[in-house]
Amino acid sequence: MTAGRRGVGLTPMETRRDIIVAAAVLADELGYESFAVPEGWGLDATAVLAEIALRTSQIQIASAVLSVWGRTSATVAMTAATLHQMSSGRYVLGLGASTPALAEGFHDVPFKHPAARLREVLTAVRALLDGQPATLRQVPAARPLRLGQPPVPGLPIWVAALGPQATKVAAELGDGWIPALVARDRLPDWAAGLRRARAERAPAAPPWTVAAGPVAAAADDAAGARDIAAACVAWYLSAMGGVYARSVAAQGYADDVAAVISANPRPSPRRGIIPPEAGAMLDQLAACGSGSEVREQIERWDDAADVVTILLPPGMPWPAIEATLRAAAPAKIRAPAAYPP
Repeated sequence: MTAGRRGVGLTPMETRRDIIVAAAVLADELGYESFAVPEGWGLDATAVLAEIALRTSQIQIASAVLSVWGRTSATVAMTAATLHQMSSGRYVLGLGASTPALAEGFHDVPFKHPAARLREVLTAVRALLDGQPATLRQVPAARPLRLGQPPVPGLPIWVAALGPQATKVAAELGDGWIPALVARDRLPDWAAGLRRARAERAPAAPPWTVAAGPVAAAADDAAGARDIAAACVAWYLSAMGGVYARSVAAQGYADDVAAVISANPRPSPRRGIIPPEAGAMLDQLAACGSGSEVREQIERWDDAADVVTILLPPGMPWPAIEATLRAAAPAKIRAPAAYPP
């Protein structure tokens, strides 16, 4: 791992397009390596990434993540190749199996065998980007077509995964792994295990990137910053369909997760709380406080992830976003002008 590599990620609850683009432009100026835009039930991540591609020059842009239930494999491949062109090769395709709440409650698609679906879509997209004809399963008698623009072999595909079957897909077929809400002290062993599995299956496989990090919030009011990060973590644990709650509980924090769920009977992405008895868990999942405190906490992640990717809580006012980006920025470049929305 190379210390000091930094990335930025957002939550699907952040739907202020102007703020997202402004944050990406500032992250580009500050020397961040990557900027990841999620997709849930609000903004179309690919459209936002297109705007960011035209407003930035150096930073890698990523979809983190596109759901394998919301688009056909062909649409994902077309989108990836187009964003590759628009960004001059800076695009990373992030794919994930999402959650039952989104697949069924938003896309109206049964959430069955998610890891198998992830494997199927990733394989089909990779083939199309490599210049191969489409894999036809529903209409096998049709003439399979190729992507109608130049192939993009080697376009990075990072996989969002937490469960054992999905992480197996990430290790076997992905170029990177983008887990969310993983305890800082748990991540190194988890990643090492996946790397070993990858090496056993494909000894000559290219390098595999782990892009992960804490929920981050910096402000002069350190207690207020902690409350912002706590609200975001509480929302994920109490309102996101159980996926993150099960994952964090399995990481050794079952009692903490239960306490958070009990303390948030009516979850809110901005008003959730982490009770005192779950404070140790929050310290593992978040970096929050004053700018210097956040910087120090982020540096502890350098031994855990290849690209330490901070997650900005939704709804933060611009001054707090700017303060957080500056606090967590790579040490070699941490200054230029702000870009107010």
